[in-house]
Amino acid sequence: MDDEMLHERDAARRVDEVTAALDRLASTFAQEEELLVVLRRVCHQVMHAVPDAEIASITLLRDGVPYTATATDDNALRVDQAQYDAGQGPCLEAARTGEVQRVKVGEAAGRWPEFAAAADDCAVIAYLSAPLFVDHEYHGSLNLYDTGGNSFGALDAALLDLYTAAAEAALRSTRRHQAARETMGQLRTALTSRAVIDQAKGILMALHCIPSDDAFELLVKASQEQNLKLREVARNFVTTATNQPAPPPA
Repeated sequence: MDDEMLHERDAARRVDEVTAALDRLASTFAQEEELLVVLRRVCHQVMHAVPDAEIASITLLRDGVPYTATATDDNALRVDQAQYDAGQGPCLEAARTGEVQRVKVGEAAGRWPEFAAAADDCAVIAYLSAPLFVDHEYHGSLNLYDTGGNSFGALDAALLDLYTAAAEAALRSTRRHQAARETMGQLRTALTSRAVIDQAKGILMALHCIPSDDAFELLVKASQEQNLKLREVARNFVTTATNQPAPPPA
């Protein structure tokens, strides 16, 4: 069997592997989970998409400051931290430029000497990082590190790019679900607050034969004097008023 046929078979095998990884990823996102849980799954499943990778991590930027959101092991954390401390390296370059970084350890020493020196004891021989953009709050890079001697080829970079694109789409969906849940929670809180405030106002209006605006002003005054939120003052007053006769809050 000639080299070209072997190469084609290897490429086909790798495409099958990344397809399987994407199927697992799609199954993951069919479930409504917290974003951090999903990020962990993305980080671990990318190892199946790019088999030459031994360790992986996800770097995120918060107000421009990088941190590792999740990693497959402590060695990945150390490699990431070496980049953060040096302010340079493949994961930061991918996050900042929006381009996939495929670099061997010798090339890294030339491009990012401070990082390469700090990461010298991590036994990594090649780096592969792809930009990861979910939204303006969650963006950074998906990082693969090779410690086994296979290095990364152009096909590995293409597979990681494909996997990352699918992960971004799914993560955005997760963020939308999360935002919707947060909005619903806020609406529930607002509705509950409105209900208890209206109940407190009604009790005050009945007790003192005053209009709605005056009852509301009494609650606001109590909120300021007690240094409590309006809904807490209203809740306390309703609890007291419904258990025993009570004067208006003052």
